[in-house]
Amino acid sequence: MDESVARPRGERQRPFDVSLRQLQIFWAVAHADTLTRAAKQLGLAQPSLSQHLAKLESTVGNRLFERRSNEMVLTEAGKALLPKAEQVLATLTEFEDDLRRFSADQRVTVRLAGLSSLLRMLVPGVLAATRATHPGVDFDLQEAAPNDIVEMLYGRHIHIGLLAANSVAEAGLGFLQVPLFDDPYVLVVPEGLVLDGISDPQAELDAPALALLGSSVQFSFGTPHTRRVEDWYRTVLPHSRVVARCRSFEVAIALVEAGLGVCLVPALSSLAAAGGPGVRRYRVALPPRRLVALLASQYRRRAPYEAVLDGLVAAAAGIDLPPLRAAPPFLDRRAGP
Repeated sequence: MDESVARPRGERQRPFDVSLRQLQIFWAVAHADTLTRAAKQLGLAQPSLSQHLAKLESTVGNRLFERRSNEMVLTEAGKALLPKAEQVLATLTEFEDDLRRFSADQRVTVRLAGLSSLLRMLVPGVLAATRATHPGVDFDLQEAAPNDIVEMLYGRHIHIGLLAANSVAEAGLGFLQVPLFDDPYVLVVPEGLVLDGISDPQAELDAPALALLGSSVQFSFGTPHTRRVEDWYRTVLPHSRVVARCRSFEVAIALVEAGLGVCLVPALSSLAAAGGPGVRRYRVALPPRRLVALLASQYRRRAPYEAVLDGLVAAAAGIDLPPLRAAPPFLDRRAGP
């Protein structure tokens, strides 16, 4: 037996004094990998989080994490306890939801955060249909970036997140992924920039068209996504320069429509954006963004969350993308490995 938990014969074993808050902190640190990120997700100061964690380890009698700089790696004891902690927290979440259901006239609030294009294209009809079958349900919706959505899920501020799975680091997310839609990327260009059949832009385009093609509107939407976009431009349009940066696909498309440059965006966002007749959309050789609903597994088969999820899956299956032009030869190259 481990010396840290062994007790002299005849000594009365003291009861474990483990709080739910300690279990929440243990779970958050296990999935966040760093104390800094876990503290941000939980809304705690890092010293307070460290104290709670140290008290839990003292109660258990074993170290639950190996501390490597700011990185937290589960020990064998931590790996053994994590599934048990998840069971307790899942039961607590169900208990809290049931309390809310049987109070305030049995009203339930489904809290959902997602990308703007998904909220606009999928959610309104789904929520209306859910209210028709579950009249006691209301909704709290937030538009958010992928990393913020994941943090809200960890902090239990929302029930469902709608995002692109490949926009965030997938390792250790700890949530159920319900696939919705594979959204292809397109190069959006002003209507007057005709790229059909172009093999060598340097030789086949006039100077104004070549300058427009070399002006890119880019956006920052999470590190993995930004890296993929930069790799694509470096491979396919190596002479381009950034003329504008923004934080949403819809704004990027509006800038393209105004003739500022070209932009690489998901097709669904180009459909959700206002306007659209003033642009052309060309397919590109880039893996699509995998749109998913992310949630704790206990909600998948519980009303009314199940109705919302099933509605989202059905709505995604009915998406009708705008007409996409075939990739001109010079765009038909794949960036990255």
